[in-house]
Amino acid sequence: MTLPSPEEQPLDQRPLHVRIAADLRDEILNGDLAPGAKLPSTVHLKARFDASSATVQKALGLLKDERLVIGRAGSGVTVREHQQRTIRPAASLALSSGDDPYPWLTDAAGPGAHAVSTLVEVREVTPPADVAAALGLRDGEHAVLRRQVLRIDGEPAELVCSYYPLGIALGTALAEARKIKGGTPTLLTGLGFPPRLSVDRVSARIPTQEEHRALGLTSDLPVLRTLRTVFSDDRRPVEVTVMVKSGHLYELRYEFSPA
Repeated sequence: MTLPSPEEQPLDQRPLHVRIAADLRDEILNGDLAPGAKLPSTVHLKARFDASSATVQKALGLLKDERLVIGRAGSGVTVREHQQRTIRPAASLALSSGDDPYPWLTDAAGPGAHAVSTLVEVREVTPPADVAAALGLRDGEHAVLRRQVLRIDGEPAELVCSYYPLGIALGTALAEARKIKGGTPTLLTGLGFPPRLSVDRVSARIPTQEEHRALGLTSDLPVLRTLRTVFSDDRRPVEVTVMVKSGHLYELRYEFSPA
């Protein structure tokens, strides 16, 4: 098959400032523009992208709103430190003693950062169809929802919605509007449902209105949506969690061994 030449490929119809921001964003996230590095001058960017000063400034404004760069008087625009964090999903199943921080919080924050999870609500709900299917619920059957917002160094980082079958959650701390000492993996283990396997389904989506508000987003850049099903003995699903985070600020790291 012959690939189309550059002249034959369809044109990028996005506004020029959006295209400029996209190219610079890629250079920031792939490390070509490292944390602390200065972005090229406006004069250089005008020549590179054949753009006006106003268009370049509009593009830089997008990157500032996305928390990728920061402008300082007299020093130009620089790439922010820790502009992209790596999340290791395997840390989510680690058990914790009652006095230790949740392992997944420590892992999410990374070195030198502080993570706090705020419990927003706990209630019985009819879960979304994909969650209900993952939990093996019948049509209209309820589950307990625990909704939390993770903040790192004061900035919203992740919206976390965890669902539990009523047969497991009712009468336990899972159904109470308070934090769970030691985290849910520890609690589930104590209830006789030790986490044995976690299966993630990851997709990129345009944020919903709720996600946009909860994460303090300023654009329609895609979010990473992870639907995680936690299985106990006999592959019984005991928890399904939907985690949504800014796609341009986080990457997921999975490690595999040969089968």
